[in-house]
Parts: sequence; C-alpha cells; structure tokens
Amino acid sequence: MKILMVCLGNICRSPLAEGIMKTKVPESFFIDSAGTISIHEGEHPDKRAIKTAANHGIDISKQRSRPITKADFENFDKIYCMDVDVLADVVSKTKNEEQRHKVSLFLEVLGDHENAEVPDPYWGGMDDFENVFQLLEKGCDAILAQLKIKN
Repeated sequence: MKILMVCLGNICRSPLAEGIMKTKVPESFFIDSAGTISIHEGEHPDKRAIKTAANHGIDISKQRSRPITKADFENFDKIYCMDVDVLADVVSKTKNEEQRHKVSLFLEVLGDHENAEVPDPYWGGMDDFENVFQLLEKGCDAILAQLKIKN
C-alpha cells in the first residue's frame, strides 16, 4: 500500500501526517507527502512541526518538501488532502476517473464533513501545531481502521 499526504506547502500538515502514519503501518507500506505548491521545495518541515512531532517521539526532521507530480497519481494507492482547496487542486491534476478515486479529503474518514479540514497551523503558534497533530493522529487511526490495518 502506498499513501500520499498532501497539503499546500508540504512543510506543516502533510509532513506531520506522513510521520504519524509511518509509526502506525507495517514496513511494507510506503508513506510520503507532497504539496500543491513548490515554493518550499527541498526545505525541511517547519521547525514547529518538527518540534511537535518530536514531542510525540516522531522524527520528521529529515523530510524534504516536494510538489505533487503526475507520477504520484500512478504510483500511490491513496492520496489524502488536508483541506478543500488542496483537494480541488489535486483533483484538477488527475487525468481520469481511476486517479480521481484515489483522492479524498483526509478527515472525511471521520464522517464529520462540515469539519473535514485540517487547519493550516503555519500562521499560528505551537498550540495550533499540537491541535493539528491531534487531528492528524485521529485521522490516521480512522484511515487505518477503514483500510482494516491493525497497528
């Protein structure tokens, strides 16, 4: 199983989601993250994201931001988007219905469609990053339950 987490710049939400998910899945899984914009390409995650993950025993410091590519739609089984704008952007890049079916809103799995967005903590403080971490952890657990993966 190959899972891709996608946010805007790939320095806050999706790196955290990648890090969390990697701690919960078998080694045979491939988990990665990307952004819909390339402004941070090659950069490490935001220092606050790194610190928040580290506070939970997860090291995301070696990750590097990258933009989503056409190949991602071929290579990944599931593509999870952090908010509706990212979802719309990612869906616009798909070339067929098969690729479109791989793409969904990350928190949609929780069933609360009115609150299905992971807020972007970039303009906030450490509390915002911690809140996002907690949301992402809940989402990862729900995705694993949906995929029937025991962690």
